[in-house]
Amino acid sequence: MGKQPNLYAFDDIPALAKTLRTYVMQCQNAGFERHGLFKVAVSGGSLPATLAKALLEPSQAGSEDVVDFSKWEIFFADERAVPLDHADSNYKLLKDELLDKIPKGTGQPNVHPIDLKYLDDVQEMADQYQEALMQSFAAKDSVKLPIFDLLLLGCGPDGHTCSLFPNHELLRESDAWVAPIEDSPKPPAKRITLSLPVVTHGIKIAFVATGAGKKDILKQIFDTEEGRSLPCGLVNEGGADKVSWFTDTGAVEGVGFPRRESL
Repeated sequence: MGKQPNLYAFDDIPALAKTLRTYVMQCQNAGFERHGLFKVAVSGGSLPATLAKALLEPSQAGSEDVVDFSKWEIFFADERAVPLDHADSNYKLLKDELLDKIPKGTGQPNVHPIDLKYLDDVQEMADQYQEALMQSFAAKDSVKLPIFDLLLLGCGPDGHTCSLFPNHELLRESDAWVAPIEDSPKPPAKRITLSLPVVTHGIKIAFVATGAGKKDILKQIFDTEEGRSLPCGLVNEGGADKVSWFTDTGAVEGVGFPRRESL
């Protein structure tokens, strides 16, 4: 058996957020050492609120625990083809939950929203977002895939992550860094998403999944053969021990996969 993802379960969200902060700080500081920046991709859903709980707390443990947002470069793991102030926008969600609450004077991250010129053409929107990635990660012909320091992802009740849905043809996309989707089974239908190879190529990949509503899908992902072919299962498979799951006890009730006690 190959290397396994890391599964952590916490009694409540505050305890989860505390360990998630430690994990993100480790990833941030490693990114700073590698290239002086922290390049991160973020999903929507309940993740930004949990991320805010983790990151907006005052620093505790000295220099290792300082969030330096001025050196963060934030991309979206997926985004909906809607205006940036629309309720369905992942940018709006992150802005409302985290970006607007970053204390003044602590530096602001470099955030890459979608280009609104292409709301009606998601292929062009995906191409333009890929361009932004190329400018940050070097030209596409010089690196096969961008390497994020960290991808922060969610898990849908059907096992989807980013806008990669079960049995969708996009799961087989191996060329594009960013792909359009016009038939998302979950509204809104038009979106862009990082491709599966980009996700699994990250240095670290973290899922945050909480609440009893997630226990059936997590049991499937971790404990069944068919769960391995779901998008989250494919990330587990491709990312192996680079993948860490931050869950609460409600989300992993009945899950047989072994849990890790500490980072």
